[in-house]
Amino acid sequence: MAYAILGANNPDAKLMGMMLEVISGCAVIATAVLMFPYLKPYGKKSSLAYYSLKGLEGILMIVAGLLFLIHTREFLAIRDKIYLFHGYVFAAAALVFYGLLLISKLLPVWLSVWGMGATILLIIVNLLETAGIASGTQILYLPIILNEVVLAIWLMAKGFNAHAIKREGERGPF
Repeated sequence: MAYAILGANNPDAKLMGMMLEVISGCAVIATAVLMFPYLKPYGKKSSLAYYSLKGLEGILMIVAGLLFLIHTREFLAIRDKIYLFHGYVFAAAALVFYGLLLISKLLPVWLSVWGMGATILLIIVNLLETAGIASGTQILYLPIILNEVVLAIWLMAKGFNAHAIKREGERGPF
């Protein structure tokens, strides 16, 4: 909902857009907090990197939401720059996340590999768009969007592989 309202750039919906963006940012931070204990046994440094990147991503989303509420040309330009940076922060966090999921076997390998591939595609598309080499490539965001939806459904329906969950004292390969 937040992205639909924000993407429409409708000044009449700015309060709703801002609230949804702030809620989304808080949800991103909460996700990192909730995932950290599950990921930490498989790589403390990688888990901290994921936690930090997701925290930064959430903060960027909250700031962008507040800038959308102000809705002046200058603040919207700043918001656009924040979202450009946000895309790279999201992708970096996703690479770490899917890497940890791959080595942990908390989720099926196919889902982790799909996430890594979709994230790499996202990075390539963002770089091409930023460099002005390609435009109108938003359709190439579809693999990561679908992966995120499938991941959410999988986690709600099946959760993690209970046999792969390690306790705090156990160590992973990294």
